[in-house]
Amino acid sequence: MEAKFADAEKLFDRLKSAFVAQDYETSITLLSQLKVKLTEFSGLPPLYRQTPTQVQELVLARSILEYAVILSVKTEDQESFERHFLQLKPYYTDTRQLISRSSEEYPILGLNLLRLLVQNRIAEFHTELELLPPEALDDVCLKHAIELEQSFMEGAYNRVLNARQAFPHETYLYFMDLLAKTVRDEIAGCSEKAFDFLTVADAKKILMFSSDQELLKYAAESALVPDTKELLIQCQRSRILRCFLPDEHPDWEIQKGILYFQKVKELAPCKEIPSLQMINQTLGYARELERIV
Repeated sequence: MEAKFADAEKLFDRLKSAFVAQDYETSITLLSQLKVKLTEFSGLPPLYRQTPTQVQELVLARSILEYAVILSVKTEDQESFERHFLQLKPYYTDTRQLISRSSEEYPILGLNLLRLLVQNRIAEFHTELELLPPEALDDVCLKHAIELEQSFMEGAYNRVLNARQAFPHETYLYFMDLLAKTVRDEIAGCSEKAFDFLTVADAKKILMFSSDQELLKYAAESALVPDTKELLIQCQRSRILRCFLPDEHPDWEIQKGILYFQKVKELAPCKEIPSLQMINQTLGYARELERIV
């Protein structure tokens, strides 16, 4: 068993070297080999058998899975992140009496909360939050995720977008960018319904862009095919008076520094609310309730 443990340690060292070198393809291959080796250790979950190397096995397995979670972020694979986090979680909850707390525990728990927020899984976000020990809530990484959720629920989107500039851990940047995109999409959708048009300057301010180019790119970023790229270059270079923004917001139109949403409203069908019918039904329900009472 000690020989198998030594082999696993050597393979893990190779994984760490490949990860530092940003050779993620090799890292994924080595990770797959390590997960196979972990099945040979009976001291790990779910068996938890007492062996001479159980503590070392638990620490090694936890470290490997922590690297797996971070590797999933680096490769932008959310399914892999969730799978590896669920495998890692027992090492944070069920082994507290066997091994000391990992320095990566709170950053990874905060990272998972951020993932749930990005995926709009708010119920699961609060479930995970309830399972955390009270002392964990003082950690800067967890506090960051909690404050983001509060800002998101309050509709304080400016705080959410500004939070990208002060993320507590470098692995948070991927999910922060996704959250910023979600927030901007929400603001853009509300703007389409609330205004007939906005000046480009106001649109930049509302969406928190620093340049006209960023606004144009945002409107077309869902599929920047060569024709779209050329359109953006022309708009930027010649300050063209009129250009249509395809793909993400196909009905937005810019004319002479004004961003028009009117075409969006024209495409939306107008439905007349049968107000009199609704009032009559409500009064009828009230009369029937009064008779019953």
